[in-house]
Amino acid sequence: MKEQLIHSITKHIQLDSGEQTLIESFWTEKALEKGEFLLRNGEVCRTDNFVINGALKAFYINAKTGKEEILYFAIDNWWATDIESFQKQKTSIYNIQAIEKTELLQIRYDSFQEMLRKIPKLERFFRIILENYLGSLQKRIITNNVLDAEQRYLDFIENYPEICTKVPNYLIASYLGITPEFLSRIRKKIEAS
Repeated sequence: MKEQLIHSITKHIQLDSGEQTLIESFWTEKALEKGEFLLRNGEVCRTDNFVINGALKAFYINAKTGKEEILYFAIDNWWATDIESFQKQKTSIYNIQAIEKTELLQIRYDSFQEMLRKIPKLERFFRIILENYLGSLQKRIITNNVLDAEQRYLDFIENYPEICTKVPNYLIASYLGITPEFLSRIRKKIEAS
């Protein structure tokens, strides 16, 4: 499992075999069953999490509607962490839950800091990951403000085809900010054209 993480890192920075072994020593394996929580609202995010296989959803419960609102999905080779909670070691405002059986690699906050001290070039790797994440968030904000629901769905399936195969449509609808029924109508319209 850890070779998958190493492969992800070495796409962006070079590591010698000693550094790879050292990195592996900081990470532990964790399995989640479908429906199991990785993080709950009000808990401190104690680990950074790299998804080996499976699928997770990050969400909060809208206080006005009582409905679950999806913030992001995490699938194979993605990260699933409340960044602010992890970095500041303060309580999280959302939940992360397994959509299906999921295997992760985890690193605790203090171990993460030690790993960065021992292998400073990892700072570059995690900067790249955060830049990619920030770019995705910016694109999502623009997409939500500019595109209609059908265009948002088409953009989603074009950019995240792997998620579409792992995640139920009602969760995709929540992510897009529409009802499952409206998504169903959009999909029928697209299929008919």
